[in-house]
Amino acid sequence: MATTERLLTVLSLLQTRRDWPGSALASRLGISHRTVRRDIERLREMGYRIHATRGPDGGYRLESGEELPPLLFDDDQALAVAIALRTAPALGAGIGEAAIRALGTMRQVMPSRLRHRLDGLAVITVRQPGEATPATVSLEVLVALAQTIRDRQTLRFDYPGRGGADAETETLTPRRAEPHHLVTSEGRWYLVAWDLDREDWRLYRADRIRPRIPHGARFAPRTVPGGDVDEFVAARFRGSDVNEWPCRGSVVLHLPAHEVRPFAGEGRVTAIDEHTCTLEAGSWSWGSLAAWFGRFEAAMDVVGPPELRAAFATLAGRYASAVTVPAAAVTVPAAGARSRR
Repeated sequence: MATTERLLTVLSLLQTRRDWPGSALASRLGISHRTVRRDIERLREMGYRIHATRGPDGGYRLESGEELPPLLFDDDQALAVAIALRTAPALGAGIGEAAIRALGTMRQVMPSRLRHRLDGLAVITVRQPGEATPATVSLEVLVALAQTIRDRQTLRFDYPGRGGADAETETLTPRRAEPHHLVTSEGRWYLVAWDLDREDWRLYRADRIRPRIPHGARFAPRTVPGGDVDEFVAARFRGSDVNEWPCRGSVVLHLPAHEVRPFAGEGRVTAIDEHTCTLEAGSWSWGSLAAWFGRFEAAMDVVGPPELRAAFATLAGRYASAVTVPAAAVTVPAAGARSRR
């Protein structure tokens, strides 16, 4: 292994775990202990802070420094960073321009073999129909929120109230909350926090948060309901306290299962025969669930529960009323008028 390649491997190994005994590095690289010590010294000369401890439990540890040393990546790491930079604008984190500049810097110093591989990975971010439009959050806001989470400081901020979609023109309401987690979903950032005034968990859109300085007092962290942040956020997106739709029902569709599955989303499709299948799905209300089943435009039979059957009856009456033409809206042709084809 050439010296440069070996140094890159040593640095990569030091980044994968906290401590590496010298004997483990020597065995992994197939070199002597003396060569390991020389490689460590070379990395230190390049600006990397590597702490060494003696004894049977000793080893080498990579620490953070005061300046950014040259970054050494292996091929897979370099491509992973480049792809992440290329797709960064889709995150809505307000770092699109910086990511493009960083990608240009990386590509310029890449060897030709990596540039060809990177250029072949043309990535286009496409939003699915009905997917939320990405909302850009300034990097300063994200950093401020992350710091309050790390320092366990109460967050004081302004947040638009209900009744509008434009956060810039709405009346901002002062809030106090204990921030716990930053999450991102479909190009939007959210803050999971305990609202001190409402004494309840809330999910705030980060692009609408206007932090106030200074922050509030420190707090002891709470545990989100259920103990799982992913499950908690998914449940809130569904309008529930648990990660399940509050309304679930099933129908028999007079369609083959293979025609239903591509459009069933989270629904469960079970074939009955070549021409019919059952479809079980959920939604936030019985009316919306009944309307969702209707999107297949096929004959169907309600399996249950009774609430779903009642919702279908309500929708049937509503749709029948929608196509009924009021008497006042009927125009009577004038005498002698000729119809036109």
